Amino acid sequence: MTMPDAGTDWDTLKADMLARGGKDAKWRDGKTAVYVFNAGPDVERVQKEAYTMYMSENGLGPAAFPSLKRMEDEVIGMGLSLLHGPEGSVGNITSGGTDSITMAMKTARDFARKEKHVTGTLNVVLPYSAHPAFDKAAKVMEIEIRRVAITSDYLADVEAMGAAADDNTIMIVGSAPTFPYGLIDPIEKLGALAKAKGLWLHVDACVGGYIAPFARMNGGDVPPFDFEVDGVSSMSADLHKYGYCAKGASTVLFRSEDLRKHMIFDTKNWPGGRMVTPTLAGTRPGGAISAAWAVMNFLGVEGYRAKHKQVTDAREKIETGATALGFRVLGRPQLGIVAFTHDDVDCMAVWAKLYERGWFTGVTTEPPSLHLMLSPFHLQVTDTYLADLAWALEEVKAGKAGEKREARYS
Repeated sequence: MTMPDAGTDWDTLKADMLARGGKDAKWRDGKTAVYVFNAGPDVERVQKEAYTMYMSENGLGPAAFPSLKRMEDEVIGMGLSLLHGPEGSVGNITSGGTDSITMAMKTARDFARKEKHVTGTLNVVLPYSAHPAFDKAAKVMEIEIRRVAITSDYLADVEAMGAAADDNTIMIVGSAPTFPYGLIDPIEKLGALAKAKGLWLHVDACVGGYIAPFARMNGGDVPPFDFEVDGVSSMSADLHKYGYCAKGASTVLFRSEDLRKHMIFDTKNWPGGRMVTPTLAGTRPGGAISAAWAVMNFLGVEGYRAKHKQVTDAREKIETGATALGFRVLGRPQLGIVAFTHDDVDCMAVWAKLYERGWFTGVTTEPPSLHLMLSPFHLQVTDTYLADLAWALEEVKAGKAGEKREARYS
């Protein structure tokens, strides 16, 4: 396609855009359990209006836009207060979880080089269940990734990870929770390992960082997973997931400025003068920062607790219903993700049948399982989902498998 010679009026373009989205996943109907976090129209309105208020401003220029700097600092302060950040803990807003993880790895790498004088090929030790964002960052920085098999409970094997670490290990990783299973790794044990061996422990709480504290407030049995564990050096936690903020917004958090300083880019070796950026991005969309600030203040602790109770209630209801149909829940989920398998039926075929009824959800491949990342709105459609799940199961049992489709996260 080439650019048109003449412009097109907005009404025509808007109609075209709406038509193009006609076959997209119908997330507002509650039939999408991946990619989108539907906290309801009230939060969606705050996201949009707050984003557009600062959509032209640029977080790259704090001197020009001190409002954004103040909002970012306050968002980070709220995040650290929820995640037991100690006195002196710091962080920044990034564009998403992959960005946060990349910056944490870059920081750990530079810390290892400059403070510990580590030379040669560096490595990161992480469970098999950890997010591929670590692999992506490792490719950029030419760091070796050492994935360690998980336990039969689908959790990080701390002893095996300790055996895999050596003098060139710059980071070990735990997830809170893992994306494939929705389970919180044994962070306390990983913290003890980190302290004993002098290792940098990063907790990937991209999914759980802004739901786990509130699930605990609501009485959930959430184990220590954040900076209250002494060995945790850094964390990633996505605002645009269970923080219900506009995309793309995440946080990368550090126990101290002495650690975070290795993330900062600072140069003046060019004609444009000194440039300092905290994260990988140059331009930092003001709308993502302002929308995050607005949503967090709009909901407050009480609002988040109420939204997250809807999430955990939906998860528990689906667990009960799926188990009654003969499915087996993997592990003991505590937050918003649940994965369940069936020992006698092809779960990928069940997924395909559900797709025929408009459900766009995820899968876990080992073992083959159905995967749901739930939002508050899903509590309104759990009965519909369970009815369609029962129908899909019977269709597959009767040999009426649907068209095979690959569920992917891309």
